[in-house]
Amino acid sequence: MPAKLSEIVRKHQQTLVSEWIAEQKSVLSRKLMRDAELEEQCAAFLSALERGLADGETDSLAGKGWGEMKELLAAVSRTRGQSGHSPAETAMFVFSLKRPLFARISRELPPGDVAAEQWSATVLLDQLGLYTTEMYQRGREEVIARQQQEVLELSTPVVKLWDGILALPMIGTLDSARTQVVMETLLQRIVETGSAVAILDITGVPTVDTLVAQHLLKTIAAARLMGADCIISGIRPQIAQTIVHLGVDLGNVTTKATLADAFALALQRTGQAVIRVAAAAKKSDSEQEKDRKERE
Repeated sequence: MPAKLSEIVRKHQQTLVSEWIAEQKSVLSRKLMRDAELEEQCAAFLSALERGLADGETDSLAGKGWGEMKELLAAVSRTRGQSGHSPAETAMFVFSLKRPLFARISRELPPGDVAAEQWSATVLLDQLGLYTTEMYQRGREEVIARQQQEVLELSTPVVKLWDGILALPMIGTLDSARTQVVMETLLQRIVETGSAVAILDITGVPTVDTLVAQHLLKTIAAARLMGADCIISGIRPQIAQTIVHLGVDLGNVTTKATLADAFALALQRTGQAVIRVAAAAKKSDSEQEKDRKERE
């Protein structure tokens, strides 16, 4: 059976391409790719189909003969997903071949062989269509996973506030996956900057439960192993009550209500200070006046 179907595809490939493209245009309500690209994909599909039929079976895609076809369908699914095709529209790339191919089988084979050959073609095209949908879904999942990773990285920026002082403002829920990203990002910045103090600001964390507290403690412990002390800021009254109610032990971790308070403490621990320029200038004038009086 595969030999007969392979011969039909080889002999009438150009005609099948034209009829197949016309069929796709009739079933799809929108045009998302150029005609030349569509024709190229159809011709490549029929060539791979011919070689697969010559080397493999129609009831399974596990054979080596279908390796080229699988690679082609994976590429088609990827490009169509990127161009905005839906899963159904992507699968129709394969399923729309049935009508022109079945019509060609009816014209080329004796009536007694048509039903069996059309059934073999149906089984094969169904498998190829399902494989196309699977590749499309896998591609979308990879894109979503990559975007989620990028969002995690963007949502955990480590900011250098001052020489030797880092700040990590956290927004949203802190789960195990995000904790790992937070820890890796913070440790890398500690190494790069040689900072001695890191401020973990949880003002944007909606709730703090036992699990979130454990995640914070793990991050603090890892930072201490790198030689940096940690301060937790953003402890709101509700969060303070929750921590007490849950009996969470933060150990000897320093906590502050605001990021400003934590920054002031970090400056103190690193032996630095911020002063008002106007106040400094006024003090300087007073000292000069005092010196003048002493000289008199």
